[in-house]
Amino acid sequence: MGARARDVLLQFLIESGTLAIVGGMLGVFLGIVVAKGITAIIGMPSSIKLWTIAAGLLVSASVGIFFGVYPAKRAAMLDPIAALRFEL
Repeated sequence: MGARARDVLLQFLIESGTLAIVGGMLGVFLGIVVAKGITAIIGMPSSIKLWTIAAGLLVSASVGIFFGVYPAKRAAMLDPIAALRFEL
């Protein structure tokens, strides 16, 4: 109630970006664990470059923000009273 459309849009974009970054960090962590696990079990060497970690986080954040824009725009245009009344 009383929030501007820009405020709602920004809130949704921050939420989608945060979730995407956290998911990206979890994915990078699990990727490192799997690579080091394979190295320990099989002995096959693995190398983790810093640019691959940065690229993974960048792609994750980009996808999260890109696919967060449409729902954020829809939420920003909703009438607050109608949104509170709507139930699935």
